[in-house]
Amino acid sequence: MPVEIEGICYLSASDIHRQLSVSRQTLWRWRRDGKIPVGRRYRDHQVLYTQGELDEIRDYANRLEPANFDSTSRTGSGP
Repeated sequence: MPVEIEGICYLSASDIHRQLSVSRQTLWRWRRDGKIPVGRRYRDHQVLYTQGELDEIRDYANRLEPANFDSTSRTGSGP
């Protein structure tokens, strides 16, 4: 459930992991590894994110990377 503080709407980490369908552990790992914004601490150590930060997290969660193919790493192939 969003929290409004001084006119800014913040979303909890729980809101975000539910919206993006990623596990809580994945969200924390991305955060720890610096892949997504760290958010802000609120009461009871709750981590909150702005809409802009949610957009960054969504972009990271939905990124597409090239599927590089190394023919030497395939199993069952070779001389």
